[in-house]
Amino acid sequence: MEAHLAFSAQGGLRTPTLSAEGLAEELHLDALYLKAECLQVTGSFKFRGAFTKVHRMAPSLSGRGVVTYSSGNHGQAVAAAARRHGLAALVVMPEDAVAEKVAGALAFGAEVRFSGRTSLARQAEAEAIAHERDWPLVPPFDDPWVIAGQATIGLEIVEDAPDTDGVLVPIGGGGMASGIALALSRLRPEWRVFGVEPEGADDARRSLAAGSLVSLEHPDTICDGLRTSRLGQLPFSILKTHLSRVVTVTDDQAGRAVLRLFRDQHLVVEPSGAVGLAALIAGLGGQLRRPTVVLSGGNISASYLQGLLSHS
Repeated sequence: MEAHLAFSAQGGLRTPTLSAEGLAEELHLDALYLKAECLQVTGSFKFRGAFTKVHRMAPSLSGRGVVTYSSGNHGQAVAAAARRHGLAALVVMPEDAVAEKVAGALAFGAEVRFSGRTSLARQAEAEAIAHERDWPLVPPFDDPWVIAGQATIGLEIVEDAPDTDGVLVPIGGGGMASGIALALSRLRPEWRVFGVEPEGADDARRSLAAGSLVSLEHPDTICDGLRTSRLGQLPFSILKTHLSRVVTVTDDQAGRAVLRLFRDQHLVVEPSGAVGLAALIAGLGGQLRRPTVVLSGGNISASYLQGLLSHS
């Protein structure tokens, strides 16, 4: 609750939960809701957790900055949250980061460094810089305050779509999925929460099946926001108790979902944010009749969207 109050009072957006009646009819559902986190500050859900964590730390920072590592969305969010608190920010991104996400972090005043192509490589670089500068780290998912910030999505779904019977959530490092699952386990324990991953980065599915964390050496997917090497330890401990199951989709299915959202719902959603809808279209929503799909981000590469439109 403290995270919810801090986030709401300090400029975070309560994103709309939209009813997609046409898609619901096409998919033979009683109702379909879209939680449009693509309309959140910085274009993704990440601002919730980043702001909550930075707001919690700010009084003790005494003019120091913050460090983070990110494929892009969390980096932009930390940069924006730091700016709102009058702090500097340094973001470590992969060498193949989406140009629009790099530009976003820079626009919010962050210093950007590049390191490798895996989440583990950029984490190691960020931890070294944090130690060198004596700046605290703002983890992208493996942190209780970050998870608490993401849990506010679940609170809003409960209030805005009370007849939902389940939620489909993208899984990267697991911060958003674990936050939503934890909130709903307390408020709507009868609802099912499905995690959705791309086939080429299915570390959560493998980890939950094995009962221990599994790392991927070379995750391979167009869904850059979900291209993590492994779940966080804290998200894993929550998800193995509160997540109903994990399903996977192909990059092609994610791309088709991006196109459907753009053309039918007039929403710009990146592939990582569209995997929940992709799973529903592919028939992977189990027995859900009134699902809510979390559209986690909208920071899409312009060239990727243009390619989808030209080949559709």
